[in-house]
Amino acid sequence: MSIKVAVNGFGRIGRGFLRAALAQGADLDIVAANDLTDAKSLAHLLTHDSTDRRRSRAVPRAAT
Repeated sequence: MSIKVAVNGFGRIGRGFLRAALAQGADLDIVAANDLTDAKSLAHLLTHDSTDRRRSRAVPRAAT
């Protein structure tokens, strides 16, 4: 049974947490990300890391 997690704030640390959780295959169910901007912009920020200049894997679209 996975633990449900919501990310409060999707800045540098929130995105870093989500990337680390996905990379490690943690038994977490990310159910929400709270931020002031729209989901399309958040997905772009998650996939294009401006600090490490790496591109993460694709972000699946969530049902709205």
